[in-house]
Amino acid sequence: MTQEGLDKLKKDLSDAIAQRPVISAQIAEARDKGDLSENAEYEAAREAQGLLELKISKLQDLVANARVIDESQIGTDKVQMLNKVKVKNLNNGQVVEFTLVGESEADFSAGRLAATTPIGKALMGHSKGETVEAKVPSGIMRFEILDITL
Repeated sequence: MTQEGLDKLKKDLSDAIAQRPVISAQIAEARDKGDLSENAEYEAAREAQGLLELKISKLQDLVANARVIDESQIGTDKVQMLNKVKVKNLNNGQVVEFTLVGESEADFSAGRLAATTPIGKALMGHSKGETVEAKVPSGIMRFEILDITL
């Protein structure tokens, strides 16, 4: 992943950890309202706490296992992580450009495609001018690689 992506994950983690006291206060407030067996507010707060802890655990795992890619080591002879790839969809003639990134940084609307997607996997390791096929749920998509840049 990029350094920018790692920084975003760390910020998301600190924001999630900052929510712990808020949810604890909600649980305490709901607990003060009486019978816990019929207290929907208490149950909702406990469920929110469980979801928050799950999110924190997942983010901690992502941060701990993240590998930041040195952008100076990236070439443009073959498609690899962090390359901006311009392709032509041979099924419909549409030309699209996107950057191959890690799953946690993917945002197709912003032109950031996860390298683990079928299209990302199909493009990895191929050169400009090559035609590749990606097996997607709707069938086989064929792409011609028009350009590879940083």
